[in-house]
Amino acid sequence: MEASNASPPAATRREWLGLAVLMLPTVLLALDMTVLHLAVPQLSADLHPTSDQLLWILDIYGFMIAGFLVTMGTLGDRIGRRKLLLAGATAFGAASALAAFATSAEMLIAARALLGIAGATLMPSTLSLLRNMFHQEHERTVAITVWMTGFIVGSAIGPLVGGALLEFFWWGSVFLLGVPVMALLLVCGPLLLPEFRDEQAGRQDFLSALLSVAMVIAVIYGLKDMARNGVSWAPLLSIAAGLVIGMLFVRRQRRLAEPMFDLALFRNRTFSTSVVAMLLTVLALSGAWLMVFQYLQGVLGLSPLHAGLVMLPPAVIQTIVSLLVPRLTHYMSRGVLVSVGLLLSVFGFLSMAMVTGMDNMAWLVAGMVIMGVGVMPMMILGTDMVVSAAPPNKTGAASATSETATELGMALGIAVIGSAGAAVYRAHMAGVLPPDLPADLALAAGDTLGGALDAASQLPPDVSDLVLSGAREGFTQALHTNALIGAAIVAITAIMVGWLLARRQAIPAAPNDTTQTETP
Repeated sequence: MEASNASPPAATRREWLGLAVLMLPTVLLALDMTVLHLAVPQLSADLHPTSDQLLWILDIYGFMIAGFLVTMGTLGDRIGRRKLLLAGATAFGAASALAAFATSAEMLIAARALLGIAGATLMPSTLSLLRNMFHQEHERTVAITVWMTGFIVGSAIGPLVGGALLEFFWWGSVFLLGVPVMALLLVCGPLLLPEFRDEQAGRQDFLSALLSVAMVIAVIYGLKDMARNGVSWAPLLSIAAGLVIGMLFVRRQRRLAEPMFDLALFRNRTFSTSVVAMLLTVLALSGAWLMVFQYLQGVLGLSPLHAGLVMLPPAVIQTIVSLLVPRLTHYMSRGVLVSVGLLLSVFGFLSMAMVTGMDNMAWLVAGMVIMGVGVMPMMILGTDMVVSAAPPNKTGAASATSETATELGMALGIAVIGSAGAAVYRAHMAGVLPPDLPADLALAAGDTLGGALDAASQLPPDVSDLVLSGAREGFTQALHTNALIGAAIVAITAIMVGWLLARRQAIPAAPNDTTQTETP
């Protein structure tokens, strides 16, 4: 009885060094999500992909990551989280080299698909290992905070690193970033990361895995297609098919004696509320945040490198503030801190809604700073609460659920909020485009900001100026619309978290789990 009441062991030097190792794939995946877009012009000139092939080059990576997260998370619980991490690192390094030296669009698409599947092994493995390496709640919060800063750092330096590589090397160099990082992980991982697995888990149910992959890919594909091409039967059918497959997946999990995914996790209020709140937060962010780079370059006329430099100060401030989150948990409960942070981020969204041009770009930078600072408690403590609420032997599945919610929230934000902004832009352009504009140019300019910029380059100066001014004004209105919608969603999320989690009891320390084995 005395052993059961003992405090959980504190992390040793090995665990903290292991945390540094676990940051490697985190930084790399964030980098990989940003650098490819910079390489599109060069790889298009070299590989000559069709428009559909280019879309698959850009999208297949995200589809595969989202689709395989749950499967890989539960697989890690069964075979061992370190083993899955190292296997995924090997595959990621090999696929990175394959992508870097691709000689055709088809080869690059296949390599990107393999990168996505390998990437899906990395994130739930790193997060679930953190849960089992850091048993004290405060230390685990610090570890997840450091882990989360990897995303911020990777996203912030992505445009700068990518721009520097493309300045001196060919487009494939952006993929070779993954090779030395994964090699370092393979060397240090066995030395510093312990192995954990659920010894009582049954065999992997391959039908459940197939249903899980098909469910997520169908839904996210439909959402992205709808965001890009508007509402039509094809994406709606894809989403509907995904929902039907999801019902079959849930039904199968309830019937299996040893389900691939334990749905009982959602009976925990902390777990389910945190997952939903993270999904809604990322949904709101993606609808506005992803428009910022387009605004900086297409409306304000900044170069990609200059735009990356503008985004750097908010990322630095966000990183510094994020490191204060664990300390703030000493002064207020996690639910209150998350709710207050989300309410603060509402003002960041509202600041973005006040941007009208270069003269008041400070509102844009201030909005990004406030928004980023405000959502950090949600992203850090929400992630911590998800993995802490799950039993130690189910942390792979819990981590995968957290990551899947993030991916789904991003897809929903682009599709739903992005569609609202696109509708505002099209409505504005319909009223300002010259009536004698050629039909193909009018269609392109009225559809997207990029189309308007391309169309303007083919028109006489006086007409070009008219199209450009209209497009920039229309996109600014779209940014305002998305920011206001995001503010409303985040405000609702803050109220929900405050109501459901502000008075939650502290999560009890996880006892030493005898169902897991630890291998030095």
